[in-house]
Amino acid sequence: MHESIPSTLAPENWPFSLEFLPQSAYMVGGAVRDALLGRTREYLDLDFVIPSKAVKVARAIAHHYKAGFVLLDAERQIARVVFPHATADFAQQEGDSLEVDLHRRDFTVNAIAYNPHTQEIIDPLQGYVDLQQGILRMISPANLEDDPLRLMRGYRQAAQLGFTIEPGTRTAICSLASHLSKVAAERVRVEIGYLLANSQGTPWISSAWEDGLLAPLFKNATRESLNKLAAVDNAAALITENWQQLGAKLQEYVRDSIKTTWLGIAKLACLVNPNPELAEIELQQLTYSRAEIRGVTTALKLLPQFKVVDMSLREQYLLFRDADIVFPTAAVLAMALDNLVEAMSGDKPQHTAVATSLETKARDCPVLTLLINRYLNPDDLVAHPSLLVSGKELLVALDIPASPIIGQLLTEIAVAQAEGKVSTPTEAIAYARQLQEKLN
Repeated sequence: MHESIPSTLAPENWPFSLEFLPQSAYMVGGAVRDALLGRTREYLDLDFVIPSKAVKVARAIAHHYKAGFVLLDAERQIARVVFPHATADFAQQEGDSLEVDLHRRDFTVNAIAYNPHTQEIIDPLQGYVDLQQGILRMISPANLEDDPLRLMRGYRQAAQLGFTIEPGTRTAICSLASHLSKVAAERVRVEIGYLLANSQGTPWISSAWEDGLLAPLFKNATRESLNKLAAVDNAAALITENWQQLGAKLQEYVRDSIKTTWLGIAKLACLVNPNPELAEIELQQLTYSRAEIRGVTTALKLLPQFKVVDMSLREQYLLFRDADIVFPTAAVLAMALDNLVEAMSGDKPQHTAVATSLETKARDCPVLTLLINRYLNPDDLVAHPSLLVSGKELLVALDIPASPIIGQLLTEIAVAQAEGKVSTPTEAIAYARQLQEKLN
């Protein structure tokens, strides 16, 4: 079946000793699959099946290594041990034997087991053959129906592995698509997040929409939405080629605790209602975080401003102020939709709906180019104004009570600074005093 057991499966590469596992324990799942494919991981994600007392085994390992312990499912006896550079899940075997357990899994390529005691590969469903052929094949429709999340997971794994989905499997997924509504939104959201993370996932998002899996989640998604996703991928590639720093920003997570990139936020904005207020409601129902929702709605609100011709310094300053950390998302979305409009108008083929050079983009969308260059210049006072005077200092200098007027004055000072009218705290206070007198 294979020439040798991959070294990545060897117990000496685990974060714990083999002696903690009973003789009847097996490694299963993605770690075995990826090892057989020659795929390496910086962060180990191991899965083990144990005939009995799986939680007890996991707890003992966590205690010995002073690692984190999480009880995932007390009834089904599933627990996780969290190490600094790895996680290991331990699950009670389903059925009377390992083979029965493997027959209850989702796809053949995930139903391959490794016996760490004998270095034996157990493959009753010929998953290794499908690995070699790059095919994702279901074990049975009933298995997919048992956990409908497996329907969406099939598209995600096909994208990650570069596989195709076997025709009979895709037909079964289509027939079971309505069952996805039974799955908690947050679980489905994780799978979609993987597909939005990079360009390899975009064709599979399209397939999921065509097969009826997205409709229960993104009710406003259309064929145009899918075209937007591809346009965002193309725009991100152009940005990365010409503005590497901005391209790197797009790959950063919204927050360390939220594994969604700013590029993913831009693509998510393509799937929801273009009205920011309606998009917010839609995303709340899908249990997205406040940070993710703010990213999407801010980008949608700012889109019209990117189309303003001869944007004044005041307008530019206000755009940067409102965009804040969401600017990379708004920029790539604006570039993508601009190119998509060009493609749909017949100016260029839709499959090449992105400018092929920085010069072309600068000519077609000078405002966007100007804004990106300002954003990437840390000394640019329009994009990154320095604070000449604080609100508290204004209160004291002008001898006025706290009120919304202070915020207005600070904005006007920042605009005046960008326009070169003021450059020192003294000038800023004098300018604010003049504005206050006009208001009075």
